[in-house]
Amino acid sequence: MPIAFAYTLIVLLIITSILLTLLILLHRGKGGGLSSMFGGGVSSSLAGSSVAEKNLDRYTVLVGIVWFASIVGIGLWLRLQMSSGA
Repeated sequence: MPIAFAYTLIVLLIITSILLTLLILLHRGKGGGLSSMFGGGVSSSLAGSSVAEKNLDRYTVLVGIVWFASIVGIGLWLRLQMSSGA
């Protein structure tokens, strides 16, 4: 496979890593964890999850899947390159 494929996967990995970090930081603290230790659990929670929170969950899972797939793709590409001796 061409080296451009590996560079594309690396760029995709960097973008999804940054995006995944931002999406995780946007989530509301559920309490009882590290966020409540620093005062994040003081805020009042609304009854049930909002539509925005559900969409944020979906986007986080989607970006996580793309992030994982790019890692697996890079690993397979490296394995192929090592076996071909290039």
